[in-house]
Amino acid sequence: MIPQSFLQIGYDLLDKGLVPDFIVRRVIRALLRQRLREVDHGSFEANHAAKMQWIEQVRARQRIADVPEKANEQHYEVSTKFILSTLGPYAKYSSCLYLTGEETLAQAEISMLESYCEKAQLKDGQEILDLGCGWGSLSLFLAEKYPNSRITGLSNSSTQKAFIDATAQERGLSNVMIVTADINTFDFGGDKFFDRIISIEMFEHMKNYQVLFQKVSTWLRPKSISTDKGEDTEALLFIHVFCHRTMPYHFEEGDGWMAQNFFSGGTMPSHDLFVSHIYDAQDIADSPPVRWYINGTHYSRTCENWLQQQDKNATDCLAELRSDAIAKGQPPSEAIKSFYRFRVFYMACSELFNMDGGQQWGLGHYLFKAKN
Repeated sequence: MIPQSFLQIGYDLLDKGLVPDFIVRRVIRALLRQRLREVDHGSFEANHAAKMQWIEQVRARQRIADVPEKANEQHYEVSTKFILSTLGPYAKYSSCLYLTGEETLAQAEISMLESYCEKAQLKDGQEILDLGCGWGSLSLFLAEKYPNSRITGLSNSSTQKAFIDATAQERGLSNVMIVTADINTFDFGGDKFFDRIISIEMFEHMKNYQVLFQKVSTWLRPKSISTDKGEDTEALLFIHVFCHRTMPYHFEEGDGWMAQNFFSGGTMPSHDLFVSHIYDAQDIADSPPVRWYINGTHYSRTCENWLQQQDKNATDCLAELRSDAIAKGQPPSEAIKSFYRFRVFYMACSELFNMDGGQQWGLGHYLFKAKN
């Protein structure tokens, strides 16, 4: 185990960009191996018992999400201009899909977005909720692809809403509505139902999945309520999460650099967490979901592309972060810290998803049919 005092010295140097990337990556790999040892309890029996105990503990939590304000601080209300300068043209802040390995970031964004449409069985005219819509990559993509559909995006960030609203207006899209709300307290109140709910990398910020599934289940259109066209269709929930192949775990404050700076209150689900015989997904469906596993190397490549984008736009990135720091009443030195923290974040995520050829951590896709 790496001593905490040694790690803190390293963290301070990271904030100044003084640690070479090859050393950063070696330390990250060592920490990932340490994490794998921590979540492995030595046998299938012990791992299963630990997983069941973990599930019971999160069921007992009072809130769906512990610290939604931290997600905004660490990710979603960071300068929009800075974040966009590190992403692809669709502003997809989640894994992309590299079907051949030769795709550009833009092509990989489209590949993953199209895969959602296929797996979630989307078609024009549906009422669709983008739950945890980020900077609108999916909401805007669907609004263009399905002009007769109505797209509602739900986000905890006011700056994300401002960006999506402005972009939709620019593109002449009138079928997008963004709601800013805290998932802990927000509810549509029985006034609005959806044919499809799609959630991309939002469940990792949640804790009590049982309560979350119960809430989301009330937003799916019941069979007894027909669509505007009078169709009797089956409402579906599609979820995309990153996950560990076998064990769920928490990101806790004393857990190291990632939990402190980027994922406070976060969760690493296991791939089987939402399957009905493992977890209370029966709150939303009568049968287990259709599920897929996508190799982690797709996310690793995505993060490497983001890192390349950030480095390519470094001058503009730093200037924007300085302006943002000053506007928030922070010293300009915060810009340097933020810039290098995001570089390390992208490297850390890349190394995590590339571990053992993408077989330790990867992506889970799940399709639930609404409960009758």
